[in-house]
Amino acid sequence: MSRTVAVIGGGITGVTTAYALAKRGVAVTLVERHRYAAMETSYANGGQLSASHAEVWNHKATIWNALKWMTRRDAPLLLNPTPGWHKLSWFAEFLAAMPDYERNTIATARMAIAARAHLFAWAEEEKIAFDHRRAGILHVYRDRRGFERAAGVSSLLAQAGLERRAVTPQEMRAIEPSLHGDFYGGYYTDSDSTGDIHKFTSGLADACARLGVACRYGAQVTALAREHGKVRVSMGEDSAVFDAVVICAGTASRAMAAMLGDHVNVYPVKGYSITVQLDDRASQAAAPQVSLLDDATKLVSSRLGEDRLRVAGTAEFNGVNYDIRADRIRPLLEWVEQCFPGVSTRKVIPWAGLRPMLPAMLPKVGPGKAPGVYYNTGHGHLGWTLAAATAEMVAEALLNSSAADR
Repeated sequence: MSRTVAVIGGGITGVTTAYALAKRGVAVTLVERHRYAAMETSYANGGQLSASHAEVWNHKATIWNALKWMTRRDAPLLLNPTPGWHKLSWFAEFLAAMPDYERNTIATARMAIAARAHLFAWAEEEKIAFDHRRAGILHVYRDRRGFERAAGVSSLLAQAGLERRAVTPQEMRAIEPSLHGDFYGGYYTDSDSTGDIHKFTSGLADACARLGVACRYGAQVTALAREHGKVRVSMGEDSAVFDAVVICAGTASRAMAAMLGDHVNVYPVKGYSITVQLDDRASQAAAPQVSLLDDATKLVSSRLGEDRLRVAGTAEFNGVNYDIRADRIRPLLEWVEQCFPGVSTRKVIPWAGLRPMLPAMLPKVGPGKAPGVYYNTGHGHLGWTLAAATAEMVAEALLNSSAADR
């Protein structure tokens, strides 16, 4: 067993990785540049633990939508046309992965299903309250074309072991009576659930500390280097040597991998969310109880406790950019007003985060080229859904490698 392991990144993937290793008796140091865990992409996402949303994006429909929406500043998928080597190389790899669309979708769904058992067990063992709601996820479709395409996706999910059933507009409203609008049909996955990623990650980070994980918050990694069979992690003027390192650094993973001789082509895909405060009883009654995914707008919603509604979505290819744009937030507000007109939007908190996305839409989990270097990164829009499974996977890979070295 490796005696000391540095886990770099204190978001959902880093904290779950640190926890999985610590539970196996590994001496872990968690390195996070922010003052607390879960302060970037794991702060205010859509909230869905959604195996039903496991479809990868490497499909001609994604390409068509991206081209169709190029001139719309409020488009669900927005591509900044300014060229750049990183963006061009990422899209070249994205196109090259299109033949693997079906295989990668099935693999992602299987990981999502496996993640559930770990995450639920950890939350129970560590007594983490994270507004978990097991009410399923309802995908809604406004036209026949989208609904029929979703049938093909459902068949792939079924191959992974996930049941997602078609429902009529009448059945949709029985599942979620507060939903307004005209819909062709939907698909409902009752095994999916929702929860607050920030609350869960913060709670699990506290559990890591109780297990003896050394949490180095406010520590910016400036360099990584192989050194005499180990890995040196430099944090400004400070540095430490570890037997192994696991890179869970989100959009910073690409640069860190390059320091260690690996190509991990993560691109920062910006997503937006709003948190609607349900401060009055009328809004609480008018807000949905069931989590939704609207295919036409590419927006998701999750009820977090009684007094919050989270709405999230959009994908913006615009490099490292944290700006919260009013024209990108507006469609989220309008969606709430149209679909749930009884909900007050007087108090709304906007947010933007960068999803670490790999071209094939599968996370990189496991060893790098050099001994002692491991990755758990590139989960894209499914970090919350997949993290517990990939943490277990990388922990097992690291321990198995250490055992083979003895």
